[in-house]
Amino acid sequence: METLQAIRERRAVKHYDPAFEMAEEDKNKLLDCALQAPTSFNIQNWRFVLIENPEMKQKVREAAWDQAQVTDASMTFVMCADLKSWDKDPARYWKDAPEEARNILVPMIKPFYDGKETLQRDEAMRSIGIAAQTIMLAAKSLGYDSCPMIGFDAGKVAEIINLPEDHVVGMLLVVGKAIKPAWPKPGQIPLEDVLIIDGF
Repeated sequence: METLQAIRERRAVKHYDPAFEMAEEDKNKLLDCALQAPTSFNIQNWRFVLIENPEMKQKVREAAWDQAQVTDASMTFVMCADLKSWDKDPARYWKDAPEEARNILVPMIKPFYDGKETLQRDEAMRSIGIAAQTIMLAAKSLGYDSCPMIGFDAGKVAEIINLPEDHVVGMLLVVGKAIKPAWPKPGQIPLEDVLIIDGF
């Protein structure tokens, strides 16, 4: 599917075929696309917890207001981020870059984030959002549907996946074969209500 079409047709689908088995090749394509999502300073702070164990999926579903898509979709992700990835051997993020770029950018990373917890969390959420959208558009282009989810108890989900203390949960994201389309789009506010030229 062409990218612009995927953007327009992507919807938050709630109903999936629990018997459908996604091809491993397609799963791998989605994961590869996720790795292409951009991050600030290339710190690659997203972490994708793919829940495959049926019992764990059920626990996550219970923590997500018993929403059926958690267990029925082919892939259920807890989209997380490492808040301290900027401080974990940052040179590795630039190992293949020209030496000139490495010498400029790697020393900038720690001073930019160190001691700035709000910035670290904001960066994590930005990265999670971009990665999630990348996965959703890739899924649509492959003929699948998806649903980003915030309706869940993040603390309980963190316990279920044994989330490290220096990580954060951003959203759940499911991908699978839809058995029922999403409702029609509920309403779009006009461009002039959201586009501001040169400041408010």
